[in-house]
Amino acid sequence: MEPRTGLAELLAPVGGFGVTLSNMFRKTVTEQYPSEKVPAKPRYHGRHQLNRYADGLEKCIGCELCAWACPADAIYVEGGDNTPDAQFSPGERYGRVYQINYLRCIFCGLCIEACPTRALTMTNEYELAGPTRAGMIWEKEDLLAPLREGMLAAPHPMVEGTTHTDYYRGEITHATDAQRAWVAEHRPDDPTLPGGAGLDVANELAPTAAAMAATVAAATKQGSR
Repeated sequence: MEPRTGLAELLAPVGGFGVTLSNMFRKTVTEQYPSEKVPAKPRYHGRHQLNRYADGLEKCIGCELCAWACPADAIYVEGGDNTPDAQFSPGERYGRVYQINYLRCIFCGLCIEACPTRALTMTNEYELAGPTRAGMIWEKEDLLAPLREGMLAAPHPMVEGTTHTDYYRGEITHATDAQRAWVAEHRPDDPTLPGGAGLDVANELAPTAAAMAATVAAATKQGSR
């Protein structure tokens, strides 16, 4: 690199402050959080979510790869065996216990990269606050994605005539009448059944998630004054 000479050498120190100087004369924009909440970027790494297939079965197979990939040791998983009377996910295994400790999580996203079934993803939710340390450890029921129209709450059998490969390929589009009949026989009061209590009841927040939502709402109200 040729050394600078003359005027270029004289102005070199000023050039280093070019970005700083150019921003000194721009209008300052302050986000009025929490009164005005600006949406996060689409690829923002926020709170985790355990996803479901289109018929309601869980995508998590309890492989524990997310826990192995986590550099902060924030994830704990215990796998369990599916049975004919308790089929929670396609195939042989499901995530019986699933915990994420948000006191440890650094939101790096390595866990979702390790997941082979896209069971674990990250939402844009960034408001996380717990009343206690234990309240920052989310259980499986707190992390599961909401049930949508056409889904049945697990456990229930897979779509008749299909294998776990059909699920992995995204070929399942909704729950079938045979699955609804099985749930009606084993859990007649299930809110996701036709004529049941409905998705609002089925998607009620679990205790830890509900406590965190209440804490965040109270903090938002206080901060908006």
